[in-house]
Amino acid sequence: MTFNYFDKTLADLNADLKAGKITAEELTKETLANIQATDEDLQAFVRMHEDEALAKARAVDEKGDFSNPLAGIPMAIKDNIATNGLETTGASHILSGFKPVYDATVTTKLNDAGAVIVGKANMDEFAMGGSTETSYYKKTKNAWDHTKVPGGSSGGSAAAVAAGQVPYALGSDTGGSIRQPAAFNGLVGMKPTYGRVSRFGLFAMASSLDQIGPLTRTVKDNALVLNAISGFDKKDSTSVELEVPDFAEKIGQDIKGMKIAVPEEYFQEGISDEVATQVKAAIAQLEAMGATVDKVSLPHTQYGVAAYYILMSSEASSNLQRYDGIRYGFRAPDAKSLEEVYKNTRTEGFGDEVKRRIMLGTFSLSAGAYDAFFKKAAQIRTLIIEDFNKVFADYDLIVGPTTPTQPYGIGEEIGDPKTMYLGDVLTIPVNLAGLPGLSINAGFNGGMPVGMQLIGKPFDEATLYQVAYAFEQENHFYDQHPVVEGK
Repeated sequence: MTFNYFDKTLADLNADLKAGKITAEELTKETLANIQATDEDLQAFVRMHEDEALAKARAVDEKGDFSNPLAGIPMAIKDNIATNGLETTGASHILSGFKPVYDATVTTKLNDAGAVIVGKANMDEFAMGGSTETSYYKKTKNAWDHTKVPGGSSGGSAAAVAAGQVPYALGSDTGGSIRQPAAFNGLVGMKPTYGRVSRFGLFAMASSLDQIGPLTRTVKDNALVLNAISGFDKKDSTSVELEVPDFAEKIGQDIKGMKIAVPEEYFQEGISDEVATQVKAAIAQLEAMGATVDKVSLPHTQYGVAAYYILMSSEASSNLQRYDGIRYGFRAPDAKSLEEVYKNTRTEGFGDEVKRRIMLGTFSLSAGAYDAFFKKAAQIRTLIIEDFNKVFADYDLIVGPTTPTQPYGIGEEIGDPKTMYLGDVLTIPVNLAGLPGLSINAGFNGGMPVGMQLIGKPFDEATLYQVAYAFEQENHFYDQHPVVEGK
């Protein structure tokens, strides 16, 4: 199959649809055919929704309104975001067969915009993982090298966009699960400010950390998708009642005079030479474009991973207790008592990583451990927030690597949870502080992409897009794409 989205932005596709060069139904058919031809190897999708996608595309064509830039354009949605009547499992056995009776708010917003959801993207089970290897269903591959992981937990969403299967996808980010796979696949991945995008209908892992966001090939595409999914939602108690700006409004403005902070902690031991070299070169380029770049310190960064895994696991252990085999999803078939229903269902329905985090969280919340672990982790979180506040008093944004390393081999680290957890050291503080974080492609090393992370002030996503776009237009890394072979 030769059809892909490597040469088309959302604006290009919207123009083609408006001009009648292609219909939404034709575009959707081409998309589905390409996914069928390429996904047997890539494994980006858990399941497809061909009939529903074609019906939606025909409805958009009949309406004939392409004023919304997403109207009639296919996309993928992560398998932990509810879609009414369409199986949504969080890539877990325990939710096999579960069909929500409601849409997530972001799903409703996409439907209202005329977007065509073609399928559910693979992910780490309940978003717990950094490689998409903990999925109950399949192991997604990196779009650039099929022997390497795509990152996680939104690995399916990232691989699908990077391989040209869809022009954009939604993921969720609790500790880096949009930005890390964006870095591993050479994409633009946005974790919005906490409260910017409704969490209603997102399967909760850690309620104080989770955020839904877009993965795209280009910066402007990313801003357009964020425009569509943002906004206050009375169904979500963590949603912030704040006017949604046009996130693309600063795109095209130069960055002269912009004050950029580079934390020294983001280039210390553990950051590979390949990543450090590429990101430092990218930062030097931002400086050459007129930005002022200074080194700063975020001293409590070193405690971020430890604090995060206590807080996240504690919230996850509470959120996942609802999966008991009684109300929905998988139920152990051999249970002979209520206790066995609970025990056997969770034993058979949850994978090892989910069980590990539930046990860690339950322990951290126990009477004997609460003060020693959970309370201290919460205090560290406050210190991390204060670190960011001090820097943002003098600077417009913070820049550094997205990940310590480039993509590693499938199966290479999955047996070492500690090493896997440390892979989130640069993304976790952003979630703990509730800040917006954007990963963009800083270039390539050894034929594989390297991610650069831009961190902004609360609700200042537009500035991140401004700087990212300026860098993108200097380099056009999105013009490079992996070789994708179909059957």
